[in-house]
Amino acid sequence: MRSDLIFGALNHVTNRYELCQLASKATRKLHKPNTRVQDTTNEVFDRFKDTIPMDAASETVVDSLDERRAA
Repeated sequence: MRSDLIFGALNHVTNRYELCQLASKATRKLHKPNTRVQDTTNEVFDRFKDTIPMDAASETVVDSLDERRAA
């Protein structure tokens, strides 16, 4: 169900408004002609659920930059 996908995506995007904005933008970009928009939206939420959180990804980039500067 879509509610399971949404709650799974909320683990990575804590703000529901931001999740809605990101999902709508991603749905527009990933949508293929002759497919249902609902299926594309479900795929987007599934991708959000499975990806690395944005905060954790930015922290790893900052950590790697700090390690390079220290060397």
